[in-house]
Amino acid sequence: SIASADMDLNQLEAFLTAQTKKQGGITSDQAAVIAKFWKNHRVKIHESLINQSRWENVLKNMNWRVDLKSQSRHVEQINTPVAVVEMELGKNGQ
Repeated sequence: SIASADMDLNQLEAFLTAQTKKQGGITSDQAAVIAKFWKNHRVKIHESLINQSRWENVLKNMNWRVDLKSQSRHVEQINTPVAVVEMELGKNGQ
């Protein structure tokens, strides 16, 4: 629950306090150990979860522009905006 919600320190404290008050929950000592572990390893855990949830390809770069038609066989199509999007995909970690 802590990792999937990517809890900040205030959320963590509230969550662990609720867990200690719950019947059959954790002890205060366990809550202190969990809090210390989360504070020390939050970034690593978050990055690991993100890496596990990614598909094989990732977006490396993206360029875009909007063009206006200046010539056309039909007058109605002149000044019609056209979006051009270029996306570069790559393998995760490369």
